Amino acid sequence: MAATLEASYQPLQTFGPDIGEEETPQDSGVMFHVVPEGGKSRWNHVEDLDSFFARMYHYHQKHGFTCMMLQEGLELLQFIFIVVFSTFLFSGVNYSVLFRDDIPSHNRTNHKVSLSDAVLPLDECIGNLGVFAWFCLFVALIFWFLRAAKVVYHTFQFWDIKAFFNSALKIHDSDLDNLTWSEVQRRIREVQREQQMCIHKQDLSELDIYHRILRFKNYFVAMINKSLLPVKIRIPFIGEIVYLTRGLKYNLELLLFWGPWAPFENNWHLKEDYKKVAKRQELAQQLSKYILWVGIVNFVLCPLILLWQILYSFFNYAEVIKREPGSLGSRCWSLYGRLYLRHFNELDHELNARLNRAYRPASKYMNIFTSPLMTIIAKNLAFIAGACLAVLLILTVYDEDVITVEHVLTAITVLTVIVAGSRVFIPDENLVWCPEKLMTAVLAHVHYLPDSWRGQAHTHKVREEFSQLFQYKAVYLLEELMSPVITPFILWFHVRSKALDIVDFYRNFTVEVVGVGDVCSFAQMDVRRHGNPTWHGGGLVPPVPMGPQAGDAGKVTKRILSNHYTQAEDGKTELSLVHFTLTNPDWQPPCEAENFVTALRNQARRDAGQLTAALNPADNAFLSSLQSLYSLGGGINSLVASIFRGNAAVGAGTDSTLGLGFQPVYAHTSASSGQPGGDRTAASADSSAFPAVRGGLSRAEGPLMVDRGLLYSIHQGISSTSMGASVFGAGLDLPPETDPLELTAADMSLGTLYLHELHHRQVRRRNYQEINVSHGVWQRPHQDMPGIREHREETVETTRFAERTPLLDASMRPHKPS
Repeated sequence: MAATLEASYQPLQTFGPDIGEEETPQDSGVMFHVVPEGGKSRWNHVEDLDSFFARMYHYHQKHGFTCMMLQEGLELLQFIFIVVFSTFLFSGVNYSVLFRDDIPSHNRTNHKVSLSDAVLPLDECIGNLGVFAWFCLFVALIFWFLRAAKVVYHTFQFWDIKAFFNSALKIHDSDLDNLTWSEVQRRIREVQREQQMCIHKQDLSELDIYHRILRFKNYFVAMINKSLLPVKIRIPFIGEIVYLTRGLKYNLELLLFWGPWAPFENNWHLKEDYKKVAKRQELAQQLSKYILWVGIVNFVLCPLILLWQILYSFFNYAEVIKREPGSLGSRCWSLYGRLYLRHFNELDHELNARLNRAYRPASKYMNIFTSPLMTIIAKNLAFIAGACLAVLLILTVYDEDVITVEHVLTAITVLTVIVAGSRVFIPDENLVWCPEKLMTAVLAHVHYLPDSWRGQAHTHKVREEFSQLFQYKAVYLLEELMSPVITPFILWFHVRSKALDIVDFYRNFTVEVVGVGDVCSFAQMDVRRHGNPTWHGGGLVPPVPMGPQAGDAGKVTKRILSNHYTQAEDGKTELSLVHFTLTNPDWQPPCEAENFVTALRNQARRDAGQLTAALNPADNAFLSSLQSLYSLGGGINSLVASIFRGNAAVGAGTDSTLGLGFQPVYAHTSASSGQPGGDRTAASADSSAFPAVRGGLSRAEGPLMVDRGLLYSIHQGISSTSMGASVFGAGLDLPPETDPLELTAADMSLGTLYLHELHHRQVRRRNYQEINVSHGVWQRPHQDMPGIREHREETVETTRFAERTPLLDASMRPHKPS
């Protein structure tokens, strides 16, 4: 019998001064309290800060008010065009005349048929409309009016956002592309101190803002990480597939987050019943019933949704396929892949930047796998189709009347598609077989891959599993077209059975943050509760003060140890924490998080300081990570190479293994700019510091200047030694030719590869054995899982032992206290 996590829901105090005991009001009828003073008081106490910050983020990313409203207005016109044009094609064209099966009476002497002959008069076109066509037009009209009302509503909303940017943040629309989100966020925090948008906190941290924007997204990412969602289906002769389309995702978000029956009372508050273990069965039955009804609605609307999907896809992709027939053979990141690879607290532009960098090595990896049988068939098919196509093209060039022969143009089009499609299955003759190197390059950018893939990148099993994350565009299009038909059955027969697990997930993994509201506990990036022992060496976190205090006796026994149920999979907690500290260097993390990041940097410094003594990558995790990073190619090579310079010992030790040259990234600088604790804000806002990247900064990850990454830490650590003083300059200063965005990407990749290397060394060193549980299956907590207490039998000594376990300490081996 599965045990439940009682008392898992608890209020979580934020770090820093707290004001008030409750979050914002629960009923948000309006967005602002506007007071007559205007000016600074206009944005005092914003009720729905989640929507406010989300609109601010979209306003920044979508280039301002004019671009956003123009896009939404043109989408309304596009909808009208699709409906009117489709109706015209079905009812307003005389195809017998167009195909010359019937000659119009007024044109019997002329052999040419004009378009006006094939177009029916308006009254006749209207008369051809049947009952189903009128019903579709009626539904389309209602839908268009709803969208138009939404556009009008957005116009007023984003006009307020425009006023906030222009007057409060002092940012004009023309400057949006020249400012990073980090700089906009810094100004938002300054306005909070002046105007108190959130009245329950004096200051808002970067994490508070991210929680507001990504509250529901973090829940979804956590459910994906714990394999609660999405649905995995085993199909005969194909195997297990992960099914997640935009239609299914929309229905899941409707049910779980913002719909009328969702567990959330408003944007920031989970319904109280979901926090009570006694209500779990009742809530599960209600949620199951709601899923059933949503599935029924999807089934009833299936014909209309399917018709719209077909028409929209046809108008959207037909011209692209005609111009580039091989485009359907290219690949894209699947919707499941985008959620699986997403960090906790990662904004859309940050995710897109990582996946865009990973696209090329991912494509190369998938292309090196070829089927000899398909290659033989494709070559012969391409030869035959190409020969026929060449003959038709030569005849057309010789005499243009050939094109007027019936079906010649159709034959040319079909043969072109066949030739282009066949080339997809024909490998490049100059292709080099290096799957492990390419998979490492992919990992450096996407940050997450299953442990079972390590050393197995050459197998077709890994290739098929990776194709679930990186799929053909043709497969993506087919899934979206079939989504209206399949989604109702997925909701009925797969999602409904998970209702109880979803209810348990909300109760066990929700915490209340003062000034923010209810958030997913995974998004707190708490390495004590959600970390994995194999990702930080010692099991949990460095020691914390455990002295006896009044009222602390009960608190110690309530601490829950990290276990398989509470651990994030694939190092999601640790990697998310490292990524967030890099993109938000001014964030002040809590004690456990700060200790983890500091320990990671200190370990990197120690390994970097021993590079000359460890010429074998197996002896030094940092050297192995540097080699992997150097293999990525491109501009990253020069960045890695320029970490070292000038010192003969280091050069002799690293050049033989890395093949690096030595030019400085960190050059000598003046005292005013060489301080490690310098003004990062000024550096990021300086319009003349990095002229090469001006104009595209709205998509940049974090600030332009980051001094909390591994590269900076290694520079600071080695330069403090006598040997390192001759290797590095005294301070941190990028030369003008260095792209800071590329430096940030290299820092992220190095941190990811280094943390993965430490993880795998930890697994090998301790001969770590996973609990006999599959990572691909959602697991409920059981009595035999350590740390999950059905009957609160955990002792204070056991808890304190876990808290004393040091971080990233190779000498410590887990054991239970006697």
